[in-house]
Amino acid sequence: MTEIEEYIPIVGEPVVEDLKLLSRKLKGKVIQNINSTAVGGGVAEILTRMVPLLNALGIDARWDVIKGGEQFFEVTKKIHNALHGRYEEINRYDLDVFRETSRRNIEDMDICGDIVFVHDPQPIALIAKKTDNKWLWRCHVDVSNSYKGVWNFLKNYIVDYDSAVFSAPGFSRKLPIRQFLIPPSIDPLSDKNKELPQETIDSVLDKYGVPRDKPIITQISRFDRLKDPVGVIEAYLQVRKTCDCRLILAGGLAEDDPEGVEVFNEVKRKAKGSKDIHILLLPQSDIEVNALQRASSIIIQKSIREGFGLTVAEALWKAKPVVASNVGGISLQIKHKYSGLLCHSIKEAGLALRQFLENPDYAKKLGENGREHIRNNFLVTRHIRDYMLLFLSLYHNDSLVYL
Repeated sequence: MTEIEEYIPIVGEPVVEDLKLLSRKLKGKVIQNINSTAVGGGVAEILTRMVPLLNALGIDARWDVIKGGEQFFEVTKKIHNALHGRYEEINRYDLDVFRETSRRNIEDMDICGDIVFVHDPQPIALIAKKTDNKWLWRCHVDVSNSYKGVWNFLKNYIVDYDSAVFSAPGFSRKLPIRQFLIPPSIDPLSDKNKELPQETIDSVLDKYGVPRDKPIITQISRFDRLKDPVGVIEAYLQVRKTCDCRLILAGGLAEDDPEGVEVFNEVKRKAKGSKDIHILLLPQSDIEVNALQRASSIIIQKSIREGFGLTVAEALWKAKPVVASNVGGISLQIKHKYSGLLCHSIKEAGLALRQFLENPDYAKKLGENGREHIRNNFLVTRHIRDYMLLFLSLYHNDSLVYL
């Protein structure tokens, strides 16, 4: 387990000392995190690193996962898409499936936290178990343009929480409870972000049969239509007309996303067996993701909708030039023409990729700027500090806490 002192060379000793001071004020409190999957997706990734670090600071932090069958996750995927503004037919039967699975989780879940931290819509109905403890609902997606019916359905649960947490000012909706704005983070010492020897990077490329004879453009994301992997291929094909390069589309399948296999197959068909397009279905291997990002000349994240986009932060931390859609929390991480290039279409993505390929010094400078931006704003030490201040604020309702 990583010790908190190991972050001192990255963020400085005063930051770590502040974390220790705040943690002492939470002594004796149990923080119980609840979400829908232990692997796959940004929420699980954050909790995998954050919960042990909170424990290393002396806080009793725990993590539980709800149970849900195939039908339940098909419904919650529809809800997820609708929250992002995509039309989904959600009927009475779907809502009955959601309620019935929620009822079983309400019966089975042992609530032990002084503070219960519920992540995203899947476990939202657990609020029925609220007693005299504190409950937080953490929304990891942008719900500003969600379908009204779906939002109102969830709002019936949200209003019973003590507070809600969103990732950015533009992501939230009007609510009768307190709201906090806390962006996500990456852990610079995790397997996905730590420095790697060149032999490790080379061995991963060899494993997947990716030659190193030309620049590599990579998108790392789960196979989801909202990540627009087909659009990435179209942008690459534009670039390929004038710049000789390779494309890697790599990612896994989240346990709570039943559409993943279907999207993966769509992407393979779009690639049409091109020897310069590599479609990789990765195991749960953070080292391999790290190696692929470090081997790449450019990282692209062409999402149609995005909560935050941790893969952007990961790439910027590695000082990689990034081309990304100007959606969701990506614009918090990339300042256009300073720490990366933002795009609004396939054509713009292609032009940005070409600009980096044809101007390597410019690409390098933006990558360096991006790394410092992540260091100053989106590392796990800042995230933990914000959460501890949030937890403390639950016991001081008369005071405002700006996180």
